[in-house]
Amino acid sequence: MDLEKIISKVVEFATEYGIKIIGAIVIWMIGSWIIKKLVKATNNLMSKRNYDESLKKFLLNLIGWILKILLILAILGQLGVETTSFAAILAAGGLAVGMALQGSLANFAGGVLLMIFKPIKIGDLIEAQGELGVVKEIEIFTTKLTTPTNKEVIIPNGPLSNGNITNYTTEGKLRVDLTIGIGYDEDIKTAKAVLMEVLTSNPKVLKDPAPSVNVSELADSSINLAVRPFSSVADYWDVYFGTLEQCKEALDKAGIEIPYPHAVEIEKPYVPNK
Repeated sequence: MDLEKIISKVVEFATEYGIKIIGAIVIWMIGSWIIKKLVKATNNLMSKRNYDESLKKFLLNLIGWILKILLILAILGQLGVETTSFAAILAAGGLAVGMALQGSLANFAGGVLLMIFKPIKIGDLIEAQGELGVVKEIEIFTTKLTTPTNKEVIIPNGPLSNGNITNYTTEGKLRVDLTIGIGYDEDIKTAKAVLMEVLTSNPKVLKDPAPSVNVSELADSSINLAVRPFSSVADYWDVYFGTLEQCKEALDKAGIEIPYPHAVEIEKPYVPNK
């Protein structure tokens, strides 16, 4: 093949496919810009109508994926790929893909269930799948939590929606469970009064439900008192740690003993050297 024929073929190929490729690039750029604007407009609309934050992010994520798939199909059409044939290929491989993506489809269904029944929302403190944390994001396939140690935990929506969920935020109030022991020689009523004074003087301890101090156990070496203040979810750890410290200080000030194990030294008999 001489040089003129080669050049002719190159020109013919460039003319036929170059325009299609340039068109595909243009469609991608314009389509991406339009998708970005549509998602932003949808976000603004849902914000004005006070959509739930969890539902809003989930829908925006879903809308973004759908629009991107439509954009890819448009680009394939521009490149000359028969979309009907493409759809047929997808349908033929649908079973295999469905089996391979069975877990992902279950996670997608789980995400939809979370949005419909709303057992959790962004900002809730929950315990699920052995993890404790604040809900950061609810996405199409996964939910992200931020733990008390500031770690990110990603839980698949399938197991999350099918498992047990403990939501500490729903009721808005949490009971702090503490156990403080006093000696058997101490006066129970006096100790309870001292501990109740600690609870009622703490501004972060809620008045309703009222805090309580009750005898929970007559242990081997102590009388155990169940100290039960209530707090908001945000103040839980402040009340937990603060109450422990304040109760110890108040009992010391009142001269009430908190028993602790004592090491007993047994004097060994004197054995003279032989």
